[in-house]
This record gives sequence, C-alpha cells and structure tokens, in this order.
Amino acid sequence: MVSEQQLISKITWRLMPFLGFLYLIAYIDRQNVSFAKLDMVADLGMSEYAYGLGASLFFVGYFLFEVPSNLFLNRFGASRWFARIMVSWGIVTVALAYTQNATMFYILRFLLGVCEAGFFPGVLYLLTLWFPEDYRGRMVGLFMIFSALANAVGAPLGGMLLDLDGLLGLAGWEWVFIATGVPAVLAGIVTLFYLDDTPEKAKFLSDEEKKWLHDRLAREKSGMSEHSDNGFKALVNPRVLVMALCYIGFPLAAYGLSYWLPTIVKGFGVSNTANGFINIVPWIVVAAALWLVPAAADKVKNKTPYIVGPAFIGAICLALSVVVPSPTLQFVFLCIAAAGIFAGQPVFWSLPSRFLKGAGAAAGIAAINSVGNLGGFIAQNVVPWIHDATGSNLLPMAFLAVCLAIAGVLVIVVGRMMASRPAAPA
Repeated sequence: MVSEQQLISKITWRLMPFLGFLYLIAYIDRQNVSFAKLDMVADLGMSEYAYGLGASLFFVGYFLFEVPSNLFLNRFGASRWFARIMVSWGIVTVALAYTQNATMFYILRFLLGVCEAGFFPGVLYLLTLWFPEDYRGRMVGLFMIFSALANAVGAPLGGMLLDLDGLLGLAGWEWVFIATGVPAVLAGIVTLFYLDDTPEKAKFLSDEEKKWLHDRLAREKSGMSEHSDNGFKALVNPRVLVMALCYIGFPLAAYGLSYWLPTIVKGFGVSNTANGFINIVPWIVVAAALWLVPAAADKVKNKTPYIVGPAFIGAICLALSVVVPSPTLQFVFLCIAAAGIFAGQPVFWSLPSRFLKGAGAAAGIAAINSVGNLGGFIAQNVVPWIHDATGSNLLPMAFLAVCLAIAGVLVIVVGRMMASRPAAPA
C-alpha cells in the first residue's frame, strides 16, 4: 500500500533541492548584471540607459526561443535539455567578463537569453509530471524560494566580487561574470547524470509507487479537453493569452526592483560589500512569503485572492517607498513590496496545469512566461530612462507600482474566465 505523503516527500527531497540549486545559480546569473553595472558603466563609457538596453536584450532572446525550448524539452527529456541550457548559458556568462564595448555587450546579453530560454518554464512543466495538482502550488513556491536565496546570496557575493577589483589584473565587474558563469557549466554536467526525466524512468521509485503516481495524474488529466495536449492550440488558447498578458506586470516589477535595489542602497552611502549584505534583507522576507502564501492557497479552491492580494500590497508599498522621506522607511516598504511581488506567483503558475497537459502544458507555460518576461525588457529600459530623465532613484518605483496594480486587476479577469469556462466536465 502506497502512502501518499511518504511518496510525495520522497519525490520532493529527490527533486526540489536539486532543481532549487539550479535555479539559485540561474537567478544569481540574472542578478549579476545589476551589480556589474555599478562599475561596468563607467569602464565602458556607457550611460545608464544604454546599459539598461543591453541588459534587457536578454529578454528578447528569451522571448524568441522559450516556447521552442520547452517543446524540445518535452521531446528530448529534462536531463539532456537542462544540461544543454546550463552549460551554454555558463559559457556566455563567462564571455561577458571579456566585453570590450557596448556592441559586444548587446550581442552577449541577447545570446544569454537564447541559451537560458526554457529553464524556468521547463521546471514548471517538469513539476506537472511529478506532482499531483494539490501539491503544485507549494512545490513552485518551494522552487521559487531559491530565487530569494539567490538574491540573498548573490547580493553580498556581487558586492564582494566588485571589491576584488584589480586582482589578477581583472576588474571587479569581470570577476562578477566569471564567478557566476563557471558554476552553471559544472551544474549542467551534473544534471545530465542526476535528473530523472519522468517518474517512469526514476530508479528511486518502486514499481508500486510509479503506478500510484501514474494513476493519480491520469485521473486529474482525464477531465481535460481533447486538445489540452496540443502545443499549437495551447498557444492560441484564450486563457493562455490573457494569462500571458497579465503576467507581464510581475516580472516587470520583480526585475525593476532587483535591478534598482543595489543602486538605491548605494545612495545610503555604504560600500559595495555593505550594499550586498543589506540587500539580503528583502529576500529573507520574500522567502517566508513564498512558503506561506502558496501553502495557504493549496488548501482552497479559489486561488485568485492569493495572487491578487499580494500584488496589491506590493503595489501600495512600492508607492509608499516613493513618498516617505526616511531612507529606512523606504527600505522597509521595498522589502514588503518584494514579498508582494513574488508571493502570489507560485499560485499563479499552478493554474495552467488545470487545463493543459503534455506538449500543451509545455507550450502554454512557456508562452505565458516568455510574453510575461517582456516585463523584464520593459523594466530594464524604462526604469533607467526614468532615472536619467528625472535624476530620481525613487520615481522608477512609482512606475513599477502602477504596473503591478494593473497586473493584479488582470488576474481578477483571468480568475473569472477560468470560473466561467472550465476546461471540461469532471
């Protein structure tokens, strides 16, 4: 007799720490550009806006190749495809350390997006193959906690690497890229041998456990429409399209905040290393929220309040960070805002698997994430532009607050669409 809790616990301990570690490496790799900026802009003679443009080209490459990447993952398996993703993005990240001019920076940032495309939505799709519906919100939340840990680890790491300026003849920003690129290559090699593509291929599960999981997942998918596993139809599914549109606000706020936080803290008059350690605080708050909110949402049928509530709280706190005069209060509100931006996202990502499966889930999740991540492109262009135009470090937060509030309103629309248009009768 298979114990559900023991089986889920076994799968969780096998998969989640490893996938989380890969995400930690990926998120530090995304964060490195915000710390490298502190010295790289002056060394290459670039404006804040020009640097923001180059940084944002990552999202263009990501957008163009994310859906194809997830379909290739569905075809070739997670172990081989994730290994390819990580090794290639690690190589490009190291190459960024040898950037000579703005054009080279633009090309490498675009290639980095191409290489990394498919990793995050690939993991989301992989979780649909391993976990029943009632556990996915918590698993996505647990996975995303590693993004908070990455920010907590990456912030002091970025500051300390910048302070290595001159070591072995390399600038501090060059050390930032080298030290964050090499681990991705090594982790990619390990992934090829450690990660199991599906439960059916898992050596750590017994035949009885494999059958129980297969039957449970099959029952959950039995009520879906006959086209729920069609990759092309998923791309034109109205629910997917609206979810993609509404998701833009979350990465926009997240990347805008993480991109700009080191600059705001630098304005407090602290060193690069102190800047990094101060930036740990928001991500500790985010980690707690990423566990508490999805765990609560998994216990109820209506998920919308657990997405919308944190988004509105985040938007309000971003706005308050603009109007309060005290730097300490500004930082406190930004910490709460960070939690609001991230806490509802695992709940959001539990929704597509309620009406998509197989190649349809792979394509649909990738489409939502790829369109949504254009918010990162917007953030890394508009946020520096606002700064250059106004000279303010805080007005960009007002822009992010408005975008996040709009995203919350659109989530309400998505919730009503899903309630009025169920995928199929149970």
